[in-house]
Amino acid sequence: MEDNNQNITQEQEQKEKLDSQETETKEEIKSAESALNRKDENLPVKIWLGLLTTVFSISMLSGLYIIFNGSAARVHTETVSSEKDEKKTAALLKIATREEGAAVVKIYGTIQETTNSGFSARQNASSISKRIRTLADKKEIKALLVDINSPGGTIGAVQDIYSSILYFRSKRKPVVALLRDVAASGGFYVAAAADKIIAQPGTITGSIGVIMQANNFEGLFEKIGIKFVPLKSGKYKDIGASYRPMTEEEIVLLQEMINDSYQQFYNAIKTARPHIDDAVLQIYADGRIFTGARAKALGLIDDLGGEEKAKEYLETMSGVKNIKLLAPRSNNFFDTFALSMSGMENKLGFMNSIEELSAPRVAYLWTY
Repeated sequence: MEDNNQNITQEQEQKEKLDSQETETKEEIKSAESALNRKDENLPVKIWLGLLTTVFSISMLSGLYIIFNGSAARVHTETVSSEKDEKKTAALLKIATREEGAAVVKIYGTIQETTNSGFSARQNASSISKRIRTLADKKEIKALLVDINSPGGTIGAVQDIYSSILYFRSKRKPVVALLRDVAASGGFYVAAAADKIIAQPGTITGSIGVIMQANNFEGLFEKIGIKFVPLKSGKYKDIGASYRPMTEEEIVLLQEMINDSYQQFYNAIKTARPHIDDAVLQIYADGRIFTGARAKALGLIDDLGGEEKAKEYLETMSGVKNIKLLAPRSNNFFDTFALSMSGMENKLGFMNSIEELSAPRVAYLWTY
């Protein structure tokens, strides 16, 4: 009997112990859930604090970058969009270019006037041209290195930069053109304005000529049911239109214009390279491309090499020993940001792309 009572007591104790453990477990679960709820409530606050911290860090780093890198290199990345901006740029140049040396201006990509007015405007041909002219008037700038990596571009844009380089030379300051991977057609036209041209043996250059890219979408428009009814003041007003084929008369007119533009290109090369026999130049100025080695053999460039070779020429012609190249760094934060924004603008400018595609273009451009 006593044994039975003892067993019952033990069972009751075990049950009470289990109940106690269960109660503690439930309380722990409630406590954990409460902590999670508090964490979820604080999550938006933490996100905002994280964002604010990130923005503050970027601002601080940008400020430090400006302070420690606000040197003469800034000369090459200022964009002039109006007379007021040009005056501000001139004031900046006065402060920034205290160090003597050779300015470096990069001409990368297609040479043209972009339709965007944002970050990509800094690479407009007119902005580059104004930059070169401003540098020409600075006493601290003793020479100019034109760094070219371009397949060419539109005629007016190319000639604008070409003229600005001649203006720089008119100040009795030497100019050396350094050709990178590609400096063809309009890229080579621009280089012809320099005193000396340097290229790598494998650089692609030449392509002396003009091309007009006109499109005919007449068949496509018929398939999708689009018909154009132009009202024009003269029969040639819509010459090169994409909604109809060109007439024989129009082709003759356009060919005359292209020949005129080609002659301007040819004359620029002939002026820059007077030692090349005219008969020889006419043979090779037919749009063909050359390697840097072949171009040197033909007399179209002066020497083979890279930046160090170009620097040697700048030192010899300027009379400045150990001349400093006042160039922007390749990892420039603002240039990288501008380039990314430029790409975004180009993607967003869909209508501009359609307009450029449908409009005929006459260019000093190597295209394939």
